[in-house]
Amino acid sequence: MGMTGFRGRAVALTVMIATAVVAVLVVVSHVLLSRVTDADSLGLARTRAEAVAANVTVRGGRVVMTENGNEALDTVSWVYADGRLIDGIAPDGVLDHVEELAGSGRSRTTTADGHLLRSRPVSIEGHRVVVVAGVDLTPYEASVRRGLAMSLVLGVLSIMLAGAVAHLAVRRALRVVHDMAALADDWGDHEPGRRFDLGVPRDEFGELGRTLDRLLERVDTALADERRLTDEIAHELRTPLTVLRGEAQLARLSGCELAPETVLREVERVDTAVTTILGTARPGSGGGTRCDLRTAARRAIAGRRVDLAVPAGIEVAVSADLVVAVLSPLLDNGLRHAASRVRITARVQARSVVTEVLDDGPGFGPAEVGRAFEAGVTGGGGHGLGLAVVRRLAASAGVEVRAIADGHGRVAVTLPA
Repeated sequence: MGMTGFRGRAVALTVMIATAVVAVLVVVSHVLLSRVTDADSLGLARTRAEAVAANVTVRGGRVVMTENGNEALDTVSWVYADGRLIDGIAPDGVLDHVEELAGSGRSRTTTADGHLLRSRPVSIEGHRVVVVAGVDLTPYEASVRRGLAMSLVLGVLSIMLAGAVAHLAVRRALRVVHDMAALADDWGDHEPGRRFDLGVPRDEFGELGRTLDRLLERVDTALADERRLTDEIAHELRTPLTVLRGEAQLARLSGCELAPETVLREVERVDTAVTTILGTARPGSGGGTRCDLRTAARRAIAGRRVDLAVPAGIEVAVSADLVVAVLSPLLDNGLRHAASRVRITARVQARSVVTEVLDDGPGFGPAEVGRAFEAGVTGGGGHGLGLAVVRRLAASAGVEVRAIADGHGRVAVTLPA
């Protein structure tokens, strides 16, 4: 069965880690077992040497062995007195090493021909006595080999088990992820209001559910933005077209021609609305441009009764079309609600230019400031979509627009200087 992608990488990583751990454990266990067997064989050699040394005595001025009936030690121990073997027969394979240990006259340990040899001097006045005891290492070495073989077998089985468990666990986990992704995708298309709502994340799946909930929320918001954009387009284009249709019908009934200035003004409104919509659809497309604020403000006024109090020579780091597209709906809103006067002011503040559209109407109440630029909110005489277009366009260009509650109509537009 071929495995690719995340599942294969996860299983491969698990097998690699398990192999490394098993290798370390096998090496450590082998070293520990070898040390234990070495310690056991050395302890046995010492015990034998002590037992034999306890049977050495002197009779008639000669060193002899007392009879204790323990014949088993005769084949694994040798007693040298004054350089002469007095007890035991050393095999040919170890004879030279036994004599070397006996001649050293001190406690020593060596290995030869599969045997561990241990010498022990015996203190007898007037004589030089050394006991050499041997231990056959064959059983110990066989035990170490069996332990190593069992460790390797268990290690291989552990690695296979770890790989199988990792494969099953990852497959189960990915099935859950796949199901959640499929549900989120289906909800985004047919039920954008559905959410997993798993609460506070307790594990990775909880975090995934929260992430997918946020994704669905963004999809839902995007769909709502598209619906609002459709409403804004309909509103911004319907109003000037309705004026043009009314003017045409009135001219036809009265037998007069359409007033050129009316046609031009309404066509300009349609053009401004289209420019606004395109600017919203292409955020940041005007980066690096500059314009004279006073000139752009005059274009936004377009012959309407608005006072212009913008000093000459102020430049802003946005295009003139953007300034016109932002200010025109604000001027329409001000003229609709003003008692007698609407004006535009500007002042330089740090690295920005604050442009304000002021009118002497009732303005915004404290409760209306936060909702003034929401779609559907209106003070009367409109659908409440013009200011929503302003906010959308300004946000796309990094321009701040905010309403101020000071008893009259006041909207501040902060443009980059």
